[in-house]
Order: sequence, then structure tokens, then C-alpha cells
Amino acid sequence: MDISAFVFLSSSLFLFYVVFSNAVDSITQSQSLSDSKGTNLVSKDGGFVLGFFSTGNTSNRYLGIWYNNIPVRTVVWVANRRNPIGDSSGVLMLNSSGSLVLLSQNRTVAWSADSTKEAGSPVVELLDSGNLVLREKNEENPESYLWQSFDYPSDTWLPGMKLGWDLRTGLERRLTAWKSPDDPSPGELSCGIELNNYPEIVAKCGSKKCGRTGPWNGIGFSGALGLKANQIYDYNFVSNNDEVYIIYHMIKNSAITRAVLNQTSHLYGRDIWVEADKKWITYISTPKDKCDSYNLCGAYGNCIIGESPICQCIEGFKPKSTERWNPDDWAKGCVRTTELSCEDKDKIEFVKFVGLKLPDTTYSWVNKSMNLNECRVKCLNNCSCMAYSNSDIRDGGNGCVIWYGDLIDIRQVEASGQDLYIRMPASEKVNQEDVKDKQKTKVIVVVAIAIAVVFGVPLIAYCICKRKNLREKMKNKQMIDQNIDGQNEDLELPVFSLATIAMATNKFSSNNKLGEGGFGLVYKGILADGQEIAVKRLSRNSRQGLSEFKNEVMSIAKLQHRNLVRLLGYCIEGEEKMLIYEYMPSGSLDSIIFDQMRSNILGWSMRFNIICGIARGLLYLHEDSRLRIIHRDLKASNILLDSKMNPKISDFGMARSFGGDQTEGNTNRVVGTYGYMAPEYAIDGLFSVKSDVFSFGILLLEIICGKKNRGSFHPEYSLNLVGHAWKSWKEGRTLELIDTYLKDSCILSELERCLHISFLCLQQHHEDRPNMSFVVTMLHSESSLQEPKEPGFYVGKKSPSSSKNQSSSTNEITITLLDGR
Repeated sequence: MDISAFVFLSSSLFLFYVVFSNAVDSITQSQSLSDSKGTNLVSKDGGFVLGFFSTGNTSNRYLGIWYNNIPVRTVVWVANRRNPIGDSSGVLMLNSSGSLVLLSQNRTVAWSADSTKEAGSPVVELLDSGNLVLREKNEENPESYLWQSFDYPSDTWLPGMKLGWDLRTGLERRLTAWKSPDDPSPGELSCGIELNNYPEIVAKCGSKKCGRTGPWNGIGFSGALGLKANQIYDYNFVSNNDEVYIIYHMIKNSAITRAVLNQTSHLYGRDIWVEADKKWITYISTPKDKCDSYNLCGAYGNCIIGESPICQCIEGFKPKSTERWNPDDWAKGCVRTTELSCEDKDKIEFVKFVGLKLPDTTYSWVNKSMNLNECRVKCLNNCSCMAYSNSDIRDGGNGCVIWYGDLIDIRQVEASGQDLYIRMPASEKVNQEDVKDKQKTKVIVVVAIAIAVVFGVPLIAYCICKRKNLREKMKNKQMIDQNIDGQNEDLELPVFSLATIAMATNKFSSNNKLGEGGFGLVYKGILADGQEIAVKRLSRNSRQGLSEFKNEVMSIAKLQHRNLVRLLGYCIEGEEKMLIYEYMPSGSLDSIIFDQMRSNILGWSMRFNIICGIARGLLYLHEDSRLRIIHRDLKASNILLDSKMNPKISDFGMARSFGGDQTEGNTNRVVGTYGYMAPEYAIDGLFSVKSDVFSFGILLLEIICGKKNRGSFHPEYSLNLVGHAWKSWKEGRTLELIDTYLKDSCILSELERCLHISFLCLQQHHEDRPNMSFVVTMLHSESSLQEPKEPGFYVGKKSPSSSKNQSSSTNEITITLLDGR
């Protein structure tokens, strides 16, 4: 060994000793990590470090986790990525209530970890997996955590980390890229599991999809070319009533691998550390080619690498833009060469396509127990069903998945693709068979004549018989297809008997009553199998008639989102009309935030989670659901909370749905709740997605302030909450608006941002308001916000009388006040 190598080795050993001498793998309430003192947490095996670091040339300090035994600092998790500390004053500690907090100068909370429950003897530990956990010191179950960093990933996916959903709590584990190599704050690129009936991994650029893997088929994702069997790691996909997630584990423990989202290159990459070269190499990355771009070829377009152009219409379809089929027009997709007829099922056929990345599963339905033939019958009997396939391709295939509406984001992937059966007019299919039959017949006849010269007439008779058998075979196949039938189970929504509901609610006992509104009473019930339900019983003189009842049933039955209340069934017997919902144990939002005795249970982190959940639910209604839904009655009493205080939008009796690109309508019967209605809706009967955005702005303001919009907030001015908040905000007195219960728990910058967003949503003219996709983006980013214009229904003049309970009529349009539900 030469002297330089000896010096290098000695220095390395000394550095290794210094790191470990200043570090432990856990801390308790009597200990802390201090940036100024350079203390760290190091996992027991020495693989990972938790400590403070800076990026680039900035003075910003972050608390993060990185590999300890890799010379190039590779950060895998950042705590305060949204809120950097400007100096070395950072201290990580357990406070008196057992919560993990990161304090900066003047003991300001820069970041905190909200545990699931209060701990008696909490301890923070950095595990060998790179997972930072908060647990009870004497907890016997080694995997029982009060909080863990693996539930809140940054841009890196590590072995043993779940990517997906905990359906019991509503927690989503999603990767989000760094904004830049020197800025760990969340960028636009994110990746996670989309919670459809048939889940799949989706990459998003902002709020828009930019790539997806295709759904899991039991072996892999149908469109993910890189997820192949290897000797380093393996994948496991889990989907049940409690969780939906994908996870990977190491087969070769000596290897070091990670998956990373890169904002700069817009890539998802799987990296492996090569010790010999002291560098990371990329094992796989996506997108691999143009066909990995989301929906490049539009509806019914098949992206095929090697073809020219790469976008090809599938058999039975033609380009929608026939004159200019170029890259600018591919996204317009394809249309059928022969239109479908829904009246006669005998005129429907399904054509099998092989080796495809299955279409986007947003509008899909799954039954894991059906076989392929039952799946075909199910699809045949629903005119909206455009295709079907096996949901699991193992052991020859089982399970059923069907698609509603246009099929999008298809590509040819022979290696990992699967079979898809697409709905076609039978006449077109028969014509194709006739052509094939005639071609076969021609060949047979020509060959027969040629051979007959040598071998005589008998062979001609054989060929004629062969042709007859071919025709008979095709005819028999058509008869079999036409005789397949089944029951139409369009909505898959149970119908409950009145006797069942009466028994569940103890004959509608007053002790079971949850609430009362303009449409009737709501009762809690327990079914025979123990399931808790909420029963909305319409009163006989209810203003919600049969049409509104049907509207609510049809609207919500087709909606599937974690932030929408789930309709379990309905009951119609005689004059009784009832809707049966999942039971929300925490009640409605208004029963908490407007109650001085209860509002303290909702700290800022919970309220921010509720705000984001409502925004995601509304975004789904406006842009991601099968039909564009405008709620028209969004308010605090129509936001229900589950046991974990996750919000769910309810009450779709007033909702209106649109198809295609339609975003607005008008009505001569204005319905809704005074104080939440947008000006253009209340005055002119014009409603749109932007009128829902206005209602969201009111709701956001009420959550922040803990006060109802209706009422007077100034002795000399007839100011409602909007007017009062606007005036205070313009005068720089925002702290006066905040609910008193939030002042000790809030992140002020986050709360002020939400207040700013509420004013953007409340602007007078609907075209000035943002759409919900932009609202969701603003809530989760730190980019600067534009200045809002004056809000609608802002009253700033001195007024001798209050009109807070007044109905109004303008241009012969009646405002129907439906408050109090």
C-alpha cells in the first residue's frame, strides 16, 4: 500500500469515527438534533443519516435523510421541503405532547409530524431501511408506528416503501420531484396510484396526466416496459378494502437501488449504485419513447413504435381529422367507420386485439370473480361499455374489467401487453369474415382446378365440401354469439326494502336521528351484517321531488372518489323515497367549525387537509369524472367527515351534469343556499364550474375564520364575512380573521396563502376565477399568486338595514333559499 492510499484510508476511518461519535440511531424527549452542533441520527447498520444540509450555493437549511456510505451525498427524503430554514438555528425535538417538531429561530415551527395518537414515552428512530419513525418506546410490535417518513415520500422511492393508498385513513403516498437540483420544494412532476376501480400508476405534470403504466394484471403493469423480472429486486402489488399500493423488496441485499422522479428531465428513473465506479447508473427510465406520452394518439388511436406515422387507428376506426393526419392532429383521435346501434344487441360483435397496453382506467368497472364470457355478456348489455378484458392474466386469465366511453392512451406492447375485446358493429365483422371466406374459397377453387387436371374430378368435390363447411362454421359462430344474453346491471346499485331500512333505524327512532334539512330527515342505521349507514329519508312534502331524487341517485352512483360520499343504495316504496349512504361518524363540517365547544378539535393541519380534500373532490367532479358535474350547493353542511376527519362532498340533489366540453348552463329556477351562491347564478341564473369555485371560496374562508358568511361583521357597514375579510386583508390585518383556535397550530404562510386563494375564487366576474385544477396546484405549491380583484357580493357602503335573511327576485328569476339542511 502506497503512502497516499494509507493517508486516504486513515482519513476515511477518522471521518467515519467522527460521524458515529456525534450520532445515535434514536432520540427521546430529553434529547434533540441541532444543526449548529452538527448532530445526526445514523441507522444501526450505518446505511442512512438524518441531519441538516444545504443545496447549491444557498444558505437555506433542510432536515433530510441521505445515504451514509455513499461519497456523493444522495438525499432520499426532506422534511421541511416547503419551508427551508435560513440559518443553522434548526433543532429537531419531541415536544411535550410527543409530537416531532422542527424549530427554527425564535422557536418557530418550520415542520412537524402529526402522529396518529398522543404518545406516552415517544422515541424517534432512523431504521436501516431509511425510514424515520415515531413510536412508543415500549411498543412490542416493531412495525407499529405513530408516524413514519415512508408515509410522506419526497422524490425517492426506497425498498420497503409503499407507493399508494391507505383507504382506512385516506392517506396517499405519492412521489413528487424536486423543483430543481438545488431546490427540494415540490415540483410539478408527481407519481402515484390513481384510485380507479382498476388502479394504475399515473404520472402527473401539475394537475394533468403525462404518463401511466397501465393497470396491474396479476403479473405486471400492462404498459410498463421496464418492470421485468430481475435478480436485484421484485415487486408486489396489493389491492384490497384497506389498502392499494405497490412495493418492492431487495432480492440481492448487497445492492443499493432507488427510484427517483427528475423534474429537469421529466423522467422516472431506477438507479443502481456501482461501487467500483463510485457512481449511480440508470437501470431503467420512463418515458422510454414517444408512445409513453399520455394519450398521444387520442381516442381509439394505437401508438406503435416503428410505424409511420406512429399513431394508427385501430381496426374499424378512421382518423377524426382525415385531411391533416399529422402530429398536431393525432390527439384528436379516431372515429368509427360504422356507427354503433344500441337498440339491437344482435348487431354487436367484439373484436379481439392482442398485445396492447390497456386503455386509461378512469371509467372502468371490475369484478374479480367473473370469467371472460360473463364479462362479455356484462359489456354487451350496457351500451356505454366499449371494451372488456381479463383483470388478471395469470393461469389462463380470470376476472372481468370493462371500459365505459372512449378508449384512450392505447399502445402496442407485444412483450407485456394483453388481449382487449373492443365493441364493433356485427355487420362490419361479418363483412370482414365474408372477405376472408371468399379469399379462402378462391384459393381452394384455383388449386382444385389445377390439381383436377392431374387427379380428376373427385378432388373438386372435396374442395366444394370444404368451402361449404367453412361457411357453416361461420354461420354457427354467429348463431352462438347472438344467443348469448344476460341481465342489465348498469348501475350495480342495491335496492333496499323499506322493512330492511326500518329495522336498521329502529323504525326511524328519534334516537337515531342525525339531522334534519329542507328535504327531510337523516337517520343512522345498522344493517344486519353490522354495517353502519346513513339514511336520507325524503319527507312527503319535500321540495326534492322524484326527478331530483333520481338525479341524485344517477349522479352519485357513477362517481368514485375518496372525497365524495359513497352511495350504498336506495329505497322506493309507495310514497317513501330514501337514499342510503356510507355513515360519516364525525358528522358535517359546519357542526364543528361553527360550534365554539367543538371547533378546537380541528387544528390547522386537519383544516388544511379538509380544504385540499374538498378541492380534489371538486376537481374530480369538474374535470375527471365521466360526466362534468356542477354541484350547485357546495357548503359546510354538505361536507361530511369520516373518523379520520377526511372530507367527503355530499348531497347531489341539485347537481347538473354535462358532457364533452360543456362547462356552463342557465336555469329559470335558481336553487342553492344563500351566502354560497355566485353573483351570476343568484342574479341571472347562469351556473358553471366557476360558480362552484365561488362556493369553494366561501367555504375556504369559513374554514379559516371559523365563522359563517351570513351575518354582519361591522357596526357601520353591512359587511358579510366576505366583505369583512376583504377589508381586513386589504388593510393588512389578516391575523384578526383567523379562528382563535388556529393561532397556536397554524403555519402562518400556508394559512395566508389559503386566504389569498379564497379571494381569487371569490372574484366578481366568473372569468377571473381560477378553475379547480389551478386551485389544487396553488394549494400545493409556493409560487407567487396574482392579486385578486374585488370579490362578488362585497358590500362596502353604509347601510341602514340588513338583508341577510331576504329572498330576492331579479329579472323574474326566483332565488330559492334552501339553507338549514
